[in-house]
Amino acid sequence: MKSLYIVDYWVPFPSSEYGGIVNLIAESDTEAFTILSQEKQYDERYVNMIMASVANAQKFTLQDEYVSGIVDSFTT
Repeated sequence: MKSLYIVDYWVPFPSSEYGGIVNLIAESDTEAFTILSQEKQYDERYVNMIMASVANAQKFTLQDEYVSGIVDSFTT
C-alpha cells in the first residue's frame, strides 16, 4: 500500500532561504528516500539529510493504486 508523503525540504539556510515541501507517493520510507536522492533538481550535497525528513514526514495512506514519484515540489 502506498502513501502520500509531505516532506519538509531538508536543505538548511542559507542554501535554502525559506525551505519548502516536497509531496511524493511511495510504498515505504526507503522508496521515498531513493526517489528524492536520485532527483537531479535537489542539491546532492545534502543527500545525507533526506532520510531524517522522510522519517518525520506526514504520511497519508492511499486507497487507490498510484505510480511512485514526486507529485509536487516547492523549494527555495
